[in-house]
Amino acid sequence: WYQRRVRGLIFGKYEAKEEEFMPGGASLHSMMTPHGPDAQCFKGASEGDLKPVRVADGTQSFMFESSLSFKTTEWGLRTCKRIDDDYWKCWASLPKLFDPKNK
Repeated sequence: WYQRRVRGLIFGKYEAKEEEFMPGGASLHSMMTPHGPDAQCFKGASEGDLKPVRVADGTQSFMFESSLSFKTTEWGLRTCKRIDDDYWKCWASLPKLFDPKNK
């Protein structure tokens, strides 16, 4: 997923990062920043039954996207001290499934 977006959670649970993405939180994905479900969510969706599943019951969230680049302020980057420097680790256990020879 490559797009520029802001996502926020007002209440409930975000299915892709249930333990980390808490109500009142938001994430900013700037230009060409990879992001998506964590390894646990990927595994559950990959191994689950192929049938309709309800997600996000009891949840209120928002997302907006833009064709323009977002710029964070000094406060957002450093002063607030709320940056998740370990954000990337939620993908560390994802298996490498891409095979360029498989056409």
